[in-house]
Amino acid sequence: MTDKLWGFEEFVAGMKGRPTAAGPAITGISIDSRTVQPGDAFFAIRGDRFDGHRFVGAAAGHGATVAVVASDQLAGLGRMTIPLVVVQDVLEALQELARASRARSTARIAAVTGSVGKTSTKEMLGHVLSGQGATHFSPASFNNHWGVPLTLSRMPADARFAVFEIGMNHAGEITPLVAQVRPHVAIITNIEAVHLEFFPDGIDGIARAKAEIFSGVEPGGSVILNGDSPQFERLALLAMDSGINHVLSFGTGRDCDARLEALDMQPDHSRVSARILDQLVEFTIGAPGRHLVQNALAVLLAVAQMGGDVGEAALALGDLSAPKGRGARHELVVGEGRATLIDESYNASPTSMRAAITVLAQARTEGAGRRIAVLGDMRELGDDTLRLHAELVEPLTAAGIDRVYAAGPSMLALWEVLPDAMRGHYAETSNELEAILLDELAAGDVVMVKGSNGSRMAPIVETLKIRFASAPVESDPATEGPV
Repeated sequence: MTDKLWGFEEFVAGMKGRPTAAGPAITGISIDSRTVQPGDAFFAIRGDRFDGHRFVGAAAGHGATVAVVASDQLAGLGRMTIPLVVVQDVLEALQELARASRARSTARIAAVTGSVGKTSTKEMLGHVLSGQGATHFSPASFNNHWGVPLTLSRMPADARFAVFEIGMNHAGEITPLVAQVRPHVAIITNIEAVHLEFFPDGIDGIARAKAEIFSGVEPGGSVILNGDSPQFERLALLAMDSGINHVLSFGTGRDCDARLEALDMQPDHSRVSARILDQLVEFTIGAPGRHLVQNALAVLLAVAQMGGDVGEAALALGDLSAPKGRGARHELVVGEGRATLIDESYNASPTSMRAAITVLAQARTEGAGRRIAVLGDMRELGDDTLRLHAELVEPLTAAGIDRVYAAGPSMLALWEVLPDAMRGHYAETSNELEAILLDELAAGDVVMVKGSNGSRMAPIVETLKIRFASAPVESDPATEGPV
């Protein structure tokens, strides 16, 4: 892929803007002044907490060569050292540029949604396609109203493949996003009890909301669904009602188009035998977890539909490693020994909690080491919140987890039903829990940290990495967002 992302005139025309001066070619798109790179165009979006117009000067100082600003903010910006492109609404301008990017692209495009596993599936598909041609996909979970158009606007014109993640927590959110992406292949990983707070009709409402992805599939495109899901038949009918005739399935059932034949799960990887359409494929996934095996079946099926080489893609899965917040592993130096940290801190739902507990159960301890689960609240579960937290005692007990450290008001429901021998410590906040865990972690332990974003479990991971590091730990770059 070339360094030039947009010619200046093409860039301005794509969003129907008004430039204050001629500008250079654009090499990148940014909405965060902290992460601007030289050659970027900075979009001054009004975010939930900040108005990007306050940071136009900072973006220019970091190397932005043009800024996109709203007409009603122009007078307050003063004298600028870089050209401006004036639009009525900056977010709408980014969406216009995204549509222009999609219109010029000849890439084969996939879109991924689902209650859990969206990001890992997107990462996996992007990873295996990257070895087969220029492939574009977002570096993080850019799956919302600004993340999807940002990822689209960054798509090089000469990309061969592209993969997009589309999320939602309310009905109606996916439709406008998939209309921008217009995928040739749409994947729904699964339908689970996530965001129940916003879906009074429960799983049925979630299934309908996820099925909105069908509305944007290109004519002649494909849909890939979880054949093991109780929602499969319903989703398949909704796809066909949307005019999609090519509905494929993945799972363990005999009729699945991508079918699991055999599985050998190890503490740090899985060996898999699967039939992808008519091809028997044996491969290794370089990260543990049954959920990743399921995702891999969907990925290989998508590769086939996108014109890629399934065998080559399967081989590339051996190089896969779990990303930050979704199973990434770190070695900790504790006293004279070592411990293992499993970082599952990105987010949490009842389904992903159970999957993470299973991964912890399979992990190898050393000596007198213990398997420790550090759990924060799961959010947006509505009236079922306390019940769903308390029910985690079942997988924890079945997995033989040695200690549970819990944080948050909802996790109190779990704490109250835990066996005494399993209780490590409970605190109302993750910050209170952190000091206790630092004192009690021992050599040989394996500790897994998981919770919804709002439960603030990620700082525990960073503190553990710094406190027990064998070498200096580089701080992670700021999460990109409108700033």
